[in-house]
Amino acid sequence: MSSSEQASKKRLLPLYTWILYGILALSLVIYAVAALAAPFATWFNGTVGAFARAFLAALTSWLPFSLAEMLIYCLPVIIAIVAVFAWRHCGTWREMLRYLASFIAVCSLLFSIFVFTLGTGYHTETLDRRLGLETGGVSVGELKSTALLLAEQVNEAALEVSFGEDGFSVMPYDIDTMNAHILDAYRRVSAEYGFVQELQSRVKPVLASRAMSYTHITGVYTYFTGEANINVHFPDYTVPFTAAHELAHQRGIARENEANFVAFLATVMADDPYIRYSAYLNLYEYVANALWQADREAYREVLATLSPAVLGELRAYAAFFEQFEDSVAADISETVNDTYLKVHGNEAGIASYGLVVELAVAYYRE
Repeated sequence: MSSSEQASKKRLLPLYTWILYGILALSLVIYAVAALAAPFATWFNGTVGAFARAFLAALTSWLPFSLAEMLIYCLPVIIAIVAVFAWRHCGTWREMLRYLASFIAVCSLLFSIFVFTLGTGYHTETLDRRLGLETGGVSVGELKSTALLLAEQVNEAALEVSFGEDGFSVMPYDIDTMNAHILDAYRRVSAEYGFVQELQSRVKPVLASRAMSYTHITGVYTYFTGEANINVHFPDYTVPFTAAHELAHQRGIARENEANFVAFLATVMADDPYIRYSAYLNLYEYVANALWQADREAYREVLATLSPAVLGELRAYAAFFEQFEDSVAADISETVNDTYLKVHGNEAGIASYGLVVELAVAYYRE
């Protein structure tokens, strides 16, 4: 045995383990500073974070499938291999602890990647300040007027959209073409709003989209692979807006309500009428749901202004969603997501998705 091998044997932990723990310590410091100082978080997210997100997206965008989804399917096998290796090669407590410390160090890389890609985005300056919008209390009157404006725009966009006999609108192209339209729209958003990163990427349809529907998840950005994954089992009109939402995360917009609104800004800038229809109808649903909770009579008045085709789409969606409404998987996923958002400083948790209504009202007020 060489002297270097003997030194490695005597060393408490392998060198790569110390390196990973060092990266973890640096990540904790960066995240703590970002949580305390929004200007630093904004700078880091727009520079180092932008580079890290672009790097990961470049590594995985060429794949026609979701690498993250494949890793999830392989997870039981990976766990089994790790357990078998530990059982066969760790004959003493010292070796077991050494192996466990190395395993934890490798797992810590997930947190480090999170900090260097999306984590600081939860602590940047808020989107309303970046856009110069005045948010705050929203009155019932403002909700109603915003919903009426959106209903008018939905009706206008629907004139250029085809609808099937089942009531659903039909996206007239495949996912790749949709992706190209949305990326083109994002280039315009990036030119107008410099904080939105310009990035060439693609959305990844989830193979197990129907199973995913039982969790009520329409899309997810996996920061550790840099992929924007979308549920393609949901009705067509939800897909472009969902794709734009996940692509907003990929561009460093971490908060859910802000990702929703940036998705709206992008999709309304699209040349394609179906993308714009998706934008207006999805934002209308958020505002209309808030109006329903505040004043049901006002909600019914706005609903009556929708065209028969749009009303048919909403009825078809309600019927479609019934099969997934009561689901244990949905309860679990919502609990996990709610906890995740609150841990990262978003006190509203999953309710933060609906906070896009404040941004919408402020936007239309301007």
